[in-house]
Amino acid sequence: MPVELSHVLLIAIVAASILLMLVRPKNLPEVWWVGPGALLLVVLRLVPLRTAGKAVAEGSDVYLFLIGMMLLSELAKENGVFEWLSTHAVLGAHGKRSRLFALMYAVGTVVTICMSNDATAVVLTPAVLAAVKKAKVPPLPYLFACAMIANAASFVLPISNPANLVVFGAHMPPLGQWLASFGLPSVLSIAATYFVLRWYFREELRDGIECEPEATSLEWNAKVVLAGLLLVIVVLLVASGLGWQLGLPTCAAACVVVIAVSVIAKKSPLPMLKEISWTTLLLVAALFVMVRAVEAIGALGYAVAAMRWAMHLPVVAGAFVVSFVVGVGNNIVNNLPLGLIAGATVQTAQVQGVLSHAVLIGVDLGPNLSVTGSLATILWLLAIRKEDMHVSAWDFLKAGAIAMPVAMVAAICGVLLMHWI
Repeated sequence: MPVELSHVLLIAIVAASILLMLVRPKNLPEVWWVGPGALLLVVLRLVPLRTAGKAVAEGSDVYLFLIGMMLLSELAKENGVFEWLSTHAVLGAHGKRSRLFALMYAVGTVVTICMSNDATAVVLTPAVLAAVKKAKVPPLPYLFACAMIANAASFVLPISNPANLVVFGAHMPPLGQWLASFGLPSVLSIAATYFVLRWYFREELRDGIECEPEATSLEWNAKVVLAGLLLVIVVLLVASGLGWQLGLPTCAAACVVVIAVSVIAKKSPLPMLKEISWTTLLLVAALFVMVRAVEAIGALGYAVAAMRWAMHLPVVAGAFVVSFVVGVGNNIVNNLPLGLIAGATVQTAQVQGVLSHAVLIGVDLGPNLSVTGSLATILWLLAIRKEDMHVSAWDFLKAGAIAMPVAMVAAICGVLLMHWI
């Protein structure tokens, strides 16, 4: 097959797969559109089998991280941790929907900062759903808060988003320098997203909460699970500080918690394996194959050339152009593959300072535009579908088209301010 034709065919397959993932004809899961596309690339020899295998292997840390979070989420649900958290959240709202919204947003911020945006989607979303069902309030404001804070707070710390580790790689700034660079932009991003959502859902948050549940106490098993969640936070912070990958420590800590709870309950831990969303892992693996396919036909070269062009722009213009181009790009190809390309571009073009920060903010915050912009949002979608709830791409886009640009402008202004100081 001529090289030009193979490149056109490869791009067509990748583009069609991503488009179908966004549209989801007949409401089939995303993996049913991306997976066959990746397989077709290999079958047609557009991507060598060895290259595809290496791409799948590169995602091992992500798979382990997600497995650990899925196990903890199901364990928390099974042992009443979400029920307990939801009850106390509703009680803490003191009969006000707006206060419950603020409380959920604050908890989502803490979980994202300490455990990553994917953990917010996997672990917090079920607790939010339990709370809104208990409070008998419209669920959308609280679910959107959970989804969007997962991205808005994802650059407070390096561990707040696995994409942060991908973008900077071996050139990860020390923690003190990271906080000096991203502390103010993060605060502005979190605040801007909160106020936009608070305004957007003002009608739904106006009334009070009619249902007032009775306070509940945690069983012994649930206390072990809660302690396990705290253990994972410590493990993540230590692993990040030591420069380790996060997947294996997270999965190992989760397995320890699962075994401990199983021993106490005198049950086999093996049934927990059924609760892992293996199709989600297949989706991630397929996306890794696709990004390697696109890189193989020179996408990285085009990205580097574009970045070098942006480096010659004035600082303010360059920061806004780069952040918004990367941010919108997330919603075309998903931030997982785009983050890999962006990270390689930053390293190859030797981008530093404001532009490298703009790239990271685009990768982290840009996905708040659409429902499939990031892996965290896809995981959020899967979590709410598990409870027979659905959010359409159009509903998410209407809110995201306001929340993402406002937060992006606020965050980039914070980056520029820190640069000038």
